[in-house]
Amino acid sequence: MSEELKNLKIDGQRLWDSLMEMAKIGPGVAGGNNRQTLTDEDAEGRALFQSWCEAAGCTMGVDTMGNMFFRREGADPSALPVYVGSHLDTQPTGGKYDGVLGVLAGLEIVRSLNDLGIQTKHPIVVTNWTNEEGTRFAPAMLASGVFAGKHTQDWAYDRQDAKGLKFGDELKRIGWLGDEEVGARKMHAFFELHIEQGPILEAEGKDIGVVTHGQGLSWTQVTVIGKDSHTGSTPMPMRKNAGLGMARILEKVDEIAWSHKPHAVGAAGHIDVYPNSRNVIPGKVVFTVDFRSPDLAVIQDMEQRLRVEGQKIADDMGLEISFEKVGGFDPVTFDEGCVTAVRSAAERLGYSHQNIISGAGHDACWINAVAPTAMVMCPCVDGLSHNEAEEISQEWSSRGAEVLFHAVVETAQIVS
Repeated sequence: MSEELKNLKIDGQRLWDSLMEMAKIGPGVAGGNNRQTLTDEDAEGRALFQSWCEAAGCTMGVDTMGNMFFRREGADPSALPVYVGSHLDTQPTGGKYDGVLGVLAGLEIVRSLNDLGIQTKHPIVVTNWTNEEGTRFAPAMLASGVFAGKHTQDWAYDRQDAKGLKFGDELKRIGWLGDEEVGARKMHAFFELHIEQGPILEAEGKDIGVVTHGQGLSWTQVTVIGKDSHTGSTPMPMRKNAGLGMARILEKVDEIAWSHKPHAVGAAGHIDVYPNSRNVIPGKVVFTVDFRSPDLAVIQDMEQRLRVEGQKIADDMGLEISFEKVGGFDPVTFDEGCVTAVRSAAERLGYSHQNIISGAGHDACWINAVAPTAMVMCPCVDGLSHNEAEEISQEWSSRGAEVLFHAVVETAQIVS
């Protein structure tokens, strides 16, 4: 098998051209993309992806969460398929590669196998998971979470965006509500290629990240209530400043994360301040604290300390406070066999590589619960992601896709 695989290459230029063509749909204001889930732009991107996959000879299936599956038949119709993919949706100010690279690299695998006339024993299925980003409908990785049995479909359908629109209604509106039972598909394995979204690979001069683990994540929404009052005429001792309470809590969040260095992190990215007027002391703030670590015990400690320290700060300041866990998943250890396939592929191709822990959540983190799973990562410039300035080189994309190609084909087994 190793000898058969040794000279297999994808068409790096074709992959790059596909990335640039997809990026034309839902362009951002600063060179990236705004193709949020279940928008008209998402529907347009899905239709383009469908046309490409069907042109490559794949048959489409869509489940009741809108997850898209494109199947290339294998020599053994009874063999479980090898799945490969990621997501096409983006952040409101997202880049051209986050998620999209993994989906279109899966398509490139099918195209390259067609070019080379290679048949595999196991079918190969290229996948686009719905709402990985979680910015319009929280939480992140929503549809893969339902697929893996982590959420119920009814709960997912009731998720609302900032305008009060429901996930289920919007999925139907854009025309991508499928009829397959979500989670009914069985997998031989799942592989996902993704940009690192961090600076380690570029700083270390490595071509490939062999992802062995995924950090666990905890999102806690904190609501602090004080009293709106005039910033100029309210004496300092008489203020109930919810904004100041939030500031003190966020100092604690930073302190808590530092206490578990080097792998734990914590911050608040989503913050709403009310009434958000220049001359009114905030009477209410709502913010979400994001804690992450590859150690479940550390995550649990950080959650508990947030609640204890936050409550004390609120009590000392005469503020009301409440906590709601709105998202999260446990740390992930990826399948040893699949990880070995990725590492072996990098070595076979002569690409420099290192083991890495994913700092971000990915669909693979949920799918790992129901199928053997692994991830491949390639560098991104300055580790920047979730930003329109996100950038990778064509060489990085090609090398990541070739490692993915080899790992997938080795797992699917060449027969001719």
